[in-house]
Amino acid sequence: MDSSLLKLEGVYKQYAGHTAVNDLSFELSRGQIFGLLGPNGAGKSSLIRMICAITKADKGQIFFDGELVGPKTQRKIGYMPEERGLYKKMRVSEQIMYLARLKGLSKKEAKKRMTAWLQRFDIEDWKKKRIEELSKGMQQKIQFIVTVIHEPELLILDEPFSGLDPLNSQIIREEIYRLKEEGSTILFSTHRMEQVEQICEQILLINKGEKLFLGKVAEVKERFKKNEFLIQTQGPAANDFAHAFELLDQGEDWLKIRLQEAQTSAELFAAVVDAGLPIRRFEEILPSLQEIFIEMVQE
Repeated sequence: MDSSLLKLEGVYKQYAGHTAVNDLSFELSRGQIFGLLGPNGAGKSSLIRMICAITKADKGQIFFDGELVGPKTQRKIGYMPEERGLYKKMRVSEQIMYLARLKGLSKKEAKKRMTAWLQRFDIEDWKKKRIEELSKGMQQKIQFIVTVIHEPELLILDEPFSGLDPLNSQIIREEIYRLKEEGSTILFSTHRMEQVEQICEQILLINKGEKLFLGKVAEVKERFKKNEFLIQTQGPAANDFAHAFELLDQGEDWLKIRLQEAQTSAELFAAVVDAGLPIRRFEEILPSLQEIFIEMVQE
């Protein structure tokens, strides 16, 4: 069996003279959490709509599990759009049952899965409430349930933490991990790059519809690191030893140092120990994905 669940080959999409996606190719392996990253307007939503067969690519092909995307593949995908699609006047149970039946579940199976999910989120008491009576965080949970209730092979989450408080964000994050462990493949789309560092194994960084980077989070951080180290001490941080290194900045109990190409972290650590500084923290400073994206765009 092919390890790739999703494969894009030279995909191109244009709207009214604006190129939203430009010659994009990548593969998404089964059972991973994949981050689709880029600022607003980068082409993420256009790409997702083509994967879900809501719109068609102008050029190129998109394969899901070996076949071209279309009506047959749509039921194998769970899509949680950034603009939520719940019917405000419907009651929670009616909403979940209606969308579960649309996705092919029998009435009996839909009710069984709905009950299990409401129990999981501890919101059974809310099933007779109308959607408009719920808080934004509660609506988000219902949106998540209707996205995953048919147990899709591919789960696409577009800005899933938008507007959520830290507690509800953690609840959704834990469910994403659990679904991944149970075999789901997850495509996570966001412009909030700090969220991806915590969740995703592979990332695709795009800007203006074009690929900037495809690979593991650790790989791109390694590629853009600047040999900078943070040293935190117990008590005042003396910098007498730092003459052999480039001292970038310092505070009352910390120093920020950059190594030259020929220098090693072991040499720096030895110098700190020889200076008699009681070390609380010694770590390499790796750039954030936000910083990396800015540098890539500037390049």
